[in-house]
This record gives sequence, C-alpha cells and structure tokens, in this order.
Amino acid sequence: PVAKYRLLRERIERWPATTGVQLLLAPRAQLDELILVHTRDFVESFAAGDLGVDAMRRIGFAWSPELVERCLRSCGGTIAAAQVAMQHGHACYLAGGTHHARADRGAGYCVYNDCAVASRVLQRDLQVERILIVDTDVHQGDGTAAIFADDESVFTFSVHGHENFPSQKASSDLDIALPSGTGDDEYLKQLRLGLDEALRRSDPDFVFYLSGADPFIGDKLGR
Repeated sequence: PVAKYRLLRERIERWPATTGVQLLLAPRAQLDELILVHTRDFVESFAAGDLGVDAMRRIGFAWSPELVERCLRSCGGTIAAAQVAMQHGHACYLAGGTHHARADRGAGYCVYNDCAVASRVLQRDLQVERILIVDTDVHQGDGTAAIFADDESVFTFSVHGHENFPSQKASSDLDIALPSGTGDDEYLKQLRLGLDEALRRSDPDFVFYLSGADPFIGDKLGR
C-alpha cells in the first residue's frame, strides 16, 4: 500500500509545466512540533524502536529506521503544506492523512497524527485561531476526534462508513456515518449538508481537507 505515494508523485511529475504545480520534498517533523500533540514518551519510544510488540501490532507496520524516517516526513509534509497554504491560499500534500493516531499511541497504519500536529503548529506559530478538519476517508478519523474532543478551537468533521474500521468510533464534532453501498448522489448530498453545517458552526480561519481515496467503489476495503 505504501507504493501508492510513489506512484502518485510519478504521475504528477509527468504533468505539463503549464499546470503550475511545483513538487517539493517533505521535511521532517521536529520533536517540538510532535509533542504539541503527542506525548514525549510515545515519540521517543517509537523513534528508538522501544514501543513493544503489542503497540506495533496496533499500528500495523514492522518497526525500522526507515519507518521512523517515513513517519517524520509524512507528518512534516502536512505541516509544510499548511504553512504554504497560509502564504498562498492553498496547498496539497500527497501523503499524510494519519487520522487514527492518538496522543499516546498509533493505530491503523498511523503513527503521528499529521493534521493534528499541523493544526497545533499553525496555532502556535501563525496565530491561527479556528481550524476545521474535514475528513472524508472511508474510515472515521477517531484519533483526530479524540485529540480535539475538549478543544473548541479545532472542529472535527468526519464522513465515513458506519460499518468500517474502527469498530469503536470516537465522537467528532460532526459525524456522518453512511451505510455500506452508499452511492454517489446520496454521498454528495450528505457531504454538502455536512460541509454547510461544519463551516457554519466552526467559522474557520483555516481548513484541512483529508481526502482519502478509499470511498471509491473499486477500493477493496471501502465497501
């Protein structure tokens, strides 16, 4: 599954220069940024490979130095994209979306919660007050919801499959849980209604859109 990131970048590299797209290398997230969301013990234990078998099983990857590097850049790329968006109005990052990670643990192929960390960096460094996270991955953004459960400055909105992973859902500020087999028309109707409500209730200064390709009918886990 990790190959999709390389394949996506290679596809975009073939686009004509007239598109105006500029591809940049994702930087590493720094410790002072990660601990705005994650516990220092979790960050340092993962970096050292000391999380333990059960914790790594919950994440779903085998530990390696290369995995640490990938996770630092996966999170750092979202931070960088958010900073660019503050300058230019918008930016896109090809990886990230690690929304199952919580403050003290990873899960579901997610180690650091990139949108959560980037939100805190924007609030700390650029005085962004209100943030909206729109998550349309077919799996609920339970980690993001848990991290910001008691924080009115970050509004979490998740559109996801009711019967899909995780089995135990968290409570976002706004959840739309759709049944398996939902088609385009109903999906888009619910998304429009949800976006209108989320924007009205959050009145955001900045929006993260976590896209997720897995609602696509051809995704083997999307339902």
